[in-house]
Amino acid sequence: MSCDLKALATRGVQGLHPYEAGKPVEELERELGISNIIKLASNENPLGPSAKAIEAVEAAMSEAARYPDSSGFRLKQALRRHYGLEQEQLTLGNGSNDVLELIARAFLNPDDEVVFSEYAFAVYPIVTQACGAKAVVAPAHEYGHNLQAMAEAITERTRLIFIANPNNPTGTALQRDELVAFLDAVPESVIVVLDEAYTEYVTDTDFPDGLELLPNYANLVVTRTFSKAWGVAGLRVGFAAACADITDLLNRVRQPFNVSLLALAAAEAVLDDTDYLQKSVALNTSGLKYLEQGLTALGLGFIPSYGNFITVDMARPALPIFEALLREGVIVRPLGGYQMPDHLRVSIGLPEENERFLRALKQVLAC
Repeated sequence: MSCDLKALATRGVQGLHPYEAGKPVEELERELGISNIIKLASNENPLGPSAKAIEAVEAAMSEAARYPDSSGFRLKQALRRHYGLEQEQLTLGNGSNDVLELIARAFLNPDDEVVFSEYAFAVYPIVTQACGAKAVVAPAHEYGHNLQAMAEAITERTRLIFIANPNNPTGTALQRDELVAFLDAVPESVIVVLDEAYTEYVTDTDFPDGLELLPNYANLVVTRTFSKAWGVAGLRVGFAAACADITDLLNRVRQPFNVSLLALAAAEAVLDDTDYLQKSVALNTSGLKYLEQGLTALGLGFIPSYGNFITVDMARPALPIFEALLREGVIVRPLGGYQMPDHLRVSIGLPEENERFLRALKQVLAC
């Protein structure tokens, strides 16, 4: 073939590298010839899905030959009841990643600028570059968002700012006063995207609820997901909340039927399952404390986390440790792609999974 097909792609896409997700357990079991692998790599809910979500999906299967409700009316009504939001504030997505891309497509032109933090979620640079915009990466402070540096990075070309609170992959969090001061300083012409994928896990009373801040900032967009504490990552459903004008723009670029029939049913059902959410948060809180104590006993440092994971400083290149843990049947997440080559991110699992991770890590470090 004489034609360079890759050269036909847009400039931004040509320079992109695909997002690298972790391998499925089944594939690793085949590759390594072992069984009983545990996966602590993708920040999934170790409880599995809510019984109410499973029941709703099973009931919805009878209508699987039909397209889903493109407007997501029933789920939006459930979100209204749960969060006090109005339908004209809501945009549904195929996970919150989908919503982040919708925001970029709606607001970014080539050569616009997007500000986000060092060590922030990998999707931010991907959607920025795909739109041909310029990423402006503000230096982090102790692995978290440095809001002063981010404010100083704003120029007349800035269109979007991404903030993850809590942040993935570091687990750091911003407090309410500092976030409000930052929002007050951002020009109204700049859209601030507050990514709150892990907010349900936070028990700190000083932690801000972005949805409560929406009435005060017309340029604020808050994104949430059902993939973490709500336990339906495999079904892919999330949402954005914003003022009606922003929501209207997002729905202009949103694909019809972007959330499946089963995802809509599961998300609606799990919002009413307060017992499940409480169990998820309690399990995460105790598991996080257990891992902190275990890592300290091993002489390892870690970044204090507000999410459902903990990022461990191995004080040496972490990739060989990651690979050794794989051979022990434990999958965690290396962070070389985030320019953190000495760190591993470990999702909080069930008690027996957390124990097995620490036991395997101790064995690997002793070799």
